Amino acid sequence: MEFRTTVKTGEDRGWLHHDDSVVLLGSCFSDNIGAKMRGAFMNAAVNPMGTLYNPMSIARGVQRLIDGEPVAGRDLFMQGGVWNSYDFHSRYSLPDKQATIDRMCAAIEQGHEALQCAQLLTITLGTAIVYRLKATGEVVANCHKVPQHEFERRMAPVADMVQELNEMLDALHAFNPGLKVIFTVSPIRHIADGLDTNSLSKAALRVAIHEVISRHSEWCDYFPAFEIMMDDLRDYRFYASDMVHPSDVAVEYIWQAFQATYLDDRSALAVSRCERVHKRLQHRPMSANRETVDRFNADTASVVRNLIKEYPYLASNQELKELGVRG
Repeated sequence: MEFRTTVKTGEDRGWLHHDDSVVLLGSCFSDNIGAKMRGAFMNAAVNPMGTLYNPMSIARGVQRLIDGEPVAGRDLFMQGGVWNSYDFHSRYSLPDKQATIDRMCAAIEQGHEALQCAQLLTITLGTAIVYRLKATGEVVANCHKVPQHEFERRMAPVADMVQELNEMLDALHAFNPGLKVIFTVSPIRHIADGLDTNSLSKAALRVAIHEVISRHSEWCDYFPAFEIMMDDLRDYRFYASDMVHPSDVAVEYIWQAFQATYLDDRSALAVSRCERVHKRLQHRPMSANRETVDRFNADTASVVRNLIKEYPYLASNQELKELGVRG
């Protein structure tokens, strides 16, 4: 007797190779998977403008990255003692206005270059709830603790989300014709809106993605991260202590499913080898004994050199390059 339902992720597409460049945009689930990719020494650019949640803000952010549109002083406002932009996450906000502009412009430039040369883009939609600034009518990506009466809160209609995402994909295809796009719905629940609203929001996102992919099926796909969390890992032991975010075990399980769906066999082996090296680096010896440290560094350098010998493209990874010359 089966006591669980396993979500089928579809055919092994082989869309992703270990040496590919990847851009990940969207909710903090993108940060989770992006961290997994970086832990495998993959070339992954994660949320250049910070965490984004709703389709409108993500589409706007993608267009800004395509255009390489810099940030101007008029785009910023002071709130909480720092300068903010409604298009950027608060991690870019600083007390100095010019420093904030410089930081955001650098992120746009890096994101533009990453998107231009990427083979794969993953987009994780978190919520269909949007906050529209009453003064301008624009949908904001982050409210930055501005008083709620300054915004109109509503759920975006499916038709509006479909239109925004279709226009975004058309622009992406013109900008980088070889790019493939994977959509996901974030498994992270937005309980502040109420569980009933969260369910409706996730359903609306799923319908919108289905409509969009039906038009761009040759180079767009859906990965069921949400369904894996809700139907396969349907137990609170797979959640973090806040009962909202997936636990490390759940993220790893979903990451393994992602690899099985999109990585070719040789890339999956390379990822596994790289993850072991990365894990080794997380457990550097905390010892005052110089001989112990030197031996660890020499052994690590040997492992890295062998890894690069087997996968020559890893020689361009700066972290591995530095490790390989030690000892």
